[in-house]
Amino acid sequence: MDFRSLHFSLDLVAGSGLVLSPEQKATLQTSLVILKRHYKFTRVVFWGKILGIKADYYIAQGIGHDEISDKKTLYSLNCMEWNLLPPATKTMIDETSVIKGCFLGDPSHDYEHIETRKDEDGHEAQEEEITVKIKEEQRLAAAISLIDKEAAVVPRGAYIKTPHGLVHTNRSFEGSWSLQFEKCSSVLVLRSLLWCGLTFYHIPMTPQHGYIYMGTGLKNIDLPFML
Repeated sequence: MDFRSLHFSLDLVAGSGLVLSPEQKATLQTSLVILKRHYKFTRVVFWGKILGIKADYYIAQGIGHDEISDKKTLYSLNCMEWNLLPPATKTMIDETSVIKGCFLGDPSHDYEHIETRKDEDGHEAQEEEITVKIKEEQRLAAAISLIDKEAAVVPRGAYIKTPHGLVHTNRSFEGSWSLQFEKCSSVLVLRSLLWCGLTFYHIPMTPQHGYIYMGTGLKNIDLPFML
């Protein structure tokens, strides 16, 4: 959700239990303005919050000249000081997929994972155990990347591709008219069952839309048994 309409947008998804304190809202509203100016982003969105045991991660994304490819993700532990996350690679996602349990809330924490690899020596194959260390910062980047790829949605027509190949916000977008919503409702809400905590919202007939994630950062592996 766009940080400029943070207070209004959070009220739209409050029915899903996604809330922030007045102090957190005020701090985010101030710090994200500074963040946009410091990194010279075109716009900044508040992505959400990933819960940790010791501390929570507040996530923001800065968009440059392209809405899809020119995007940077940052995290904060206090809603004021922001740090860039490394881009999530396929190797990073594969390595972090074996980590179980909740996030700790310490970006420098090291997870240890033992991998068994086969080392072919002549005609015999020998197994070798290798200890792989993964930082929680890498796990955080991988989780955010997976959530964006598997659950993030926008209304059709909200973005437009220019002749130069760049993806921009469609300024002529006036809202989707074909979406179905409940009678007397003023906002359409979609909730992800795969990534519990992700909520998409859209006010019909207006360009006001967005999504936010607030959860543990763990995929719901029990979904096949729930359907």
